[in-house]
Amino acid sequence: QLPTGLYKKVLVILHDSVLPYMNEPTLMMDFLTVAYGIGGAISLLALNGLFILIHQHNLEYPDFYKKLYNLLDPSIYHVKYRARFFHLTDLFLSSSHLPAYLVAAFIKRLSRLALTAPPESLLMIIPFICNLFRRHPACKVLVHRPGGPGDMSEDPYIMEAEEPSESRALESSLWEIQSLQNHYHPDVAKAAAVLNQSLSEMEDDISGLLELSGYELFDKEVKKKAIDVPLEFEQIRGLFGKKNDIFAEHFSLD
Repeated sequence: QLPTGLYKKVLVILHDSVLPYMNEPTLMMDFLTVAYGIGGAISLLALNGLFILIHQHNLEYPDFYKKLYNLLDPSIYHVKYRARFFHLTDLFLSSSHLPAYLVAAFIKRLSRLALTAPPESLLMIIPFICNLFRRHPACKVLVHRPGGPGDMSEDPYIMEAEEPSESRALESSLWEIQSLQNHYHPDVAKAAAVLNQSLSEMEDDISGLLELSGYELFDKEVKKKAIDVPLEFEQIRGLFGKKNDIFAEHFSLD
């Protein structure tokens, strides 16, 4: 058992400063799988090492996607290691051989959590979801369901289900992204509106959006050149702005 702080320090450097120099990196399988099961930030940091073992050393992890799915909670858009997590999640969901129900469950859960996410996270996650639709066309039923969300009395998606196969995501629709089309931030509303049109075959590059911060968004808005809007108005006369009322006879705004 390691202290939480030490766990994090080890896992941050394990994938590039330890595993490449070990004669048998597979010796770290038990350590990484236990760390992955702890939850929270430690599980996020264990993903890097697990990815190397799965990709390069044939580690079989039957419940890997189930645990990855359960890592998605409201804090995922706010944590310090958000960029690292979504970069790896993008890699894990890149295979075209994944079943449609699994990818649909990830799309639906990410969309539901996006309702409370900050704008900088939304500008990253919406292209992320669009890329998943490009890789897995079977999931497009979430967007192009006949009748749309308006014909559904309730959402059949079960957010509390731990198994993606039991979430009923493929029976649902993506009303969350439709809601984001009315977001207060114009860039988010514009990004969400992309799903109203047919998606291009070329995937969006999200690498530059993974570490987007609220400060950068604010700085971008502040630096925008203000547009002078010509206004035509009638000069106010009297107390309440009317020409011939009784107040105009006795009060002035001089």
